[in-house]
Amino acid sequence: MTEPAPRRGPGVDEYAAGLLARNRGMLARAITLVESRRPEHQAMAAELINRLLPHTGRAIRVGLTGVPGAGKSALIEALGSWLTARGHRVAVLSIDPSSTRSGGSLLGDKTRMTRLSADPNAFIRPSPSGLVLGGIARTTRETMLLCEAAGYDVVLIETVGVGQSEVSVADMTDFLLVLMLAGAGDELQGIKRGLLELADMIAITKADGSNVTAARRAATQYSFAMHLLCEPGEPEPVVTTCSALEGTGLAEIWQAISDRQAERERSGSLAARRARQNTVWMWSLVDQHIRTMLRAGDMIGRTAAEVEIEVRAGTLSPMSGADMILGALGLPSLK
Repeated sequence: MTEPAPRRGPGVDEYAAGLLARNRGMLARAITLVESRRPEHQAMAAELINRLLPHTGRAIRVGLTGVPGAGKSALIEALGSWLTARGHRVAVLSIDPSSTRSGGSLLGDKTRMTRLSADPNAFIRPSPSGLVLGGIARTTRETMLLCEAAGYDVVLIETVGVGQSEVSVADMTDFLLVLMLAGAGDELQGIKRGLLELADMIAITKADGSNVTAARRAATQYSFAMHLLCEPGEPEPVVTTCSALEGTGLAEIWQAISDRQAERERSGSLAARRARQNTVWMWSLVDQHIRTMLRAGDMIGRTAAEVEIEVRAGTLSPMSGADMILGALGLPSLK
């Protein structure tokens, strides 16, 4: 008795046709394809992205980050539902932190957004950060393009939520919304030249019940601080309050996003911003590939592993170790 032939997955043509037809199931499978580390899948994913590139770029890309406990998932569900009720198609890419020990991730954001998960005009894809720095996942950019090709006109990227280090999301979005809490100590403690100077908007969340007054006071403090931090000639970040529980502030948030997007389109800065982001993406892929090579099981990988052991033991200086790894890659030394 002959065994059945192994089941063949979709080809690039099938993936492309499914996404352009707005097939949610095919979108989910395409994202799994780009997340795969298998060489044959990576080759297909690259071809698929190139095929779909002319059908991308029409969405508003919004990054959402902020302090832990600020209620990012709750606000995204409230804002996403508000947008779909007004005719938008919303894709949510939520990044969950991976364990530094096991590498695993809970991927719990989809279970927290139950109302939005059931919305036919919304698509939620949780992804593990995979220990990638910057609050994003390894293939967030590719996933965003797939969602745009599938007809989603608003893409919300929710970062891990680890604070000031999450600046990578600003290199792939049009608008950065930073969520902060009132009454959590010194509200101005987080004002540093880092994450907040990249913000287009700061929203003080959970402005409901007895917290309304504290939220408004925090918003006033942030407005003053951002006025001092803002570079001359640059637009100041909008500062507002909002409540996912009561649905307040959502219209103001979307109005600020729409206004700044329209202004950047008129001035040409949006096109320039996305062009710069593409070059950042290219170099990040180069960096990722070099790191992958260093951890491979070939001669380069073994050299890197041996050098790391010596540096850790203190028998080799970090500079000499770096030179040995660069030499294994055929690159000039640091000296």
